[in-house]
Amino acid sequence: MTSATTLPARLSALLPDLSPWRSSADFRLLWIQGLVTYFGSFMALIALPLQIKELTGSPLAVGAMGAVELVPLVVFGLYGGALADSADRRKVILGTEAGLGLLALVLLVNAALPDPMLWPLYLVAGGVSALAGLQRPALDSLIARIVPHDQLTAAAALNSLRWQFGAITGPAVAGLVVAYAGHATAYAVTVATFTVSVLLCLRLAPAPPAEHARKPSLHGIAEGARYAWSRPVLLGTYAIDLAAMFFAFPNTIFPFLADELDAEWSLGLMYAAGSVGSLVLGLTSGWTSRVRRHGLFVVFGAAAWGLAIVAAGRLGNVWLVLVCLALAGAGDMLSGLGRSTIWNQTIPEELRGRLAGIEVLSYSVGPQLGQVRAGAMAGWTGTRAAIWTGGVACVASVALLAAALPKLLTYNSETDADAVRRRQSKESSPSGA
Repeated sequence: MTSATTLPARLSALLPDLSPWRSSADFRLLWIQGLVTYFGSFMALIALPLQIKELTGSPLAVGAMGAVELVPLVVFGLYGGALADSADRRKVILGTEAGLGLLALVLLVNAALPDPMLWPLYLVAGGVSALAGLQRPALDSLIARIVPHDQLTAAAALNSLRWQFGAITGPAVAGLVVAYAGHATAYAVTVATFTVSVLLCLRLAPAPPAEHARKPSLHGIAEGARYAWSRPVLLGTYAIDLAAMFFAFPNTIFPFLADELDAEWSLGLMYAAGSVGSLVLGLTSGWTSRVRRHGLFVVFGAAAWGLAIVAAGRLGNVWLVLVCLALAGAGDMLSGLGRSTIWNQTIPEELRGRLAGIEVLSYSVGPQLGQVRAGAMAGWTGTRAAIWTGGVACVASVALLAAALPKLLTYNSETDADAVRRRQSKESSPSGA
């Protein structure tokens, strides 16, 4: 075979693996539903802080959204995990999606008033965080049920690709809509997307809980936490993600970095660069379906994220900084693919929801705390030092955690005891659960 004929084959091997799309009708529905929802959610995500800024003119008032959102996310994320193990996951997803649509309608009505009020914006922000905390464990835990075991990495890549597309297009379109048509129009688009999403969710197959599932309780949540603590591989995925985000999530100080580089025009590109890097990796993720050592994804991806953040803080050329941020995004996605695959391959069905609740905390609390760290550090050492020292701390913490939890590095989906049990259980179950 000539090189001319092998080149197209090699290139096609890099394209995303569409096996989950072809093999699971419910995965196709969820993928399309998620794409629609992400677009509408990002519209509101941009319009809401802009409206608070317009009403108050206060950076503190805008930043207070984070405080309003954090507690509901933690509380309802943990409860949502227990709920996902004890209720029909389809009903949980459908109910929370309808609730999010109603909250978007509240924003629309408030924006249409002659004098929009401030308090409903915070009320909705807290409500959205609570409903997202309830919904996310049900969504995440459903993937392991509806997608064949050997296609879980491909499913994670396709879901990440969908998210990155929404993260890039949603804010870009939202900025234009708010600027030229106003906040009410942006919220109207959000309401429309949630309406479509609910209609798609109605077509999902029922996803009842396990036969002996118990009602949500603190004891059940603690049981999930004990299981995670007893599994070094799972513990490693949570700890490394938390460390990487806490030490090396500098988004909150990007405006100051743009000023120091004398490139105020680059601020929007800084926020988008990570998503662009993740998108590129997602579009070339076909090879990841053939890998079995997913713990290496977690460790090397997080280390690459940290190294890229170090370079972004040290370099003085704005274009090189943007490239580094894109590389950081690619590293973060690689680590995310490893985490998602390990979670879905190893966690028993009866604990999947509760562990998904813990996962929500691991990848949500880290960035929140990381923004606090970056802002405080920048006030003490300066912006660029806060960025690159955070990257160094990220790489060091990833190395220490990998050394302390060696089973994460040696994880192999073909031989890991939990992964083998999960695969056998899924193959023997008539429902695929």
